[in-house]
Amino acid sequence: MARYGMVIDLDRCTGCRGCMVSCKIENNTPQGSYWMYVFRFEEGEYPATKVRFMPRPCQHCDNAPCVKVCPVGARYKREDGLVATDWQRCIGCRYCEVACPYGVNTFNWGHPEEHYYFDWNAEDVAPEVRGTIPAWDNPSLDEPYGPEQRHIAGGGHLKGVVDKCTFCVQRVEEGLDPACVQNCPVRALIFGDLDDPESEPAKILERRPSFRLLEEAGTEPRVHYVGGAPPTSETRQIEPAKAEV
Repeated sequence: MARYGMVIDLDRCTGCRGCMVSCKIENNTPQGSYWMYVFRFEEGEYPATKVRFMPRPCQHCDNAPCVKVCPVGARYKREDGLVATDWQRCIGCRYCEVACPYGVNTFNWGHPEEHYYFDWNAEDVAPEVRGTIPAWDNPSLDEPYGPEQRHIAGGGHLKGVVDKCTFCVQRVEEGLDPACVQNCPVRALIFGDLDDPESEPAKILERRPSFRLLEEAGTEPRVHYVGGAPPTSETRQIEPAKAEV
């Protein structure tokens, strides 16, 4: 069986945030919730400064602390490498949110109808969307997935549950790349079977030095970075503006 993971090329990333936008559209994440987040860092002193970018999805750790602390088994590790959340089973205790060292979990504070950014049927909106099916009506987000047939796709389904990046399981099981990978204009995100030496991400890791975030935590992330370097104490984070989608 495939063991999926991601390689992120920091030499290619331009900080366009297209991955953040495509993730929200594909997965119907609530307002203010970003499963994919692009950090912007500044190094050096003016005028010799440099800005670089670091996309951060869920790391889908092989030794995931969020899985260990879930008291009801809603958070679990799939055989294909994805760390998933069964939103029908989640009780909203938020233990996973506390346990994760990467800050990738978000809690749904409101009912689903409160997650919409605007009324799709409003008089001033309807002429612009022209009957387009809104993201929250994507039927694939309501389907069960995996051999366990559990509800793990999409976000914003219920009030009081925790959401996070799923690597777009609804696309992966159809043989497609996650939305962030599909829509990256510079191919900075590469997805595939890390255990297959013939896959593109495996070949990149074979020929280029790489690092993983917080390796010292022992979480064994399945997201690898090439190019650039991990943030240091000398790195200043620049808070990006929120994507208006």
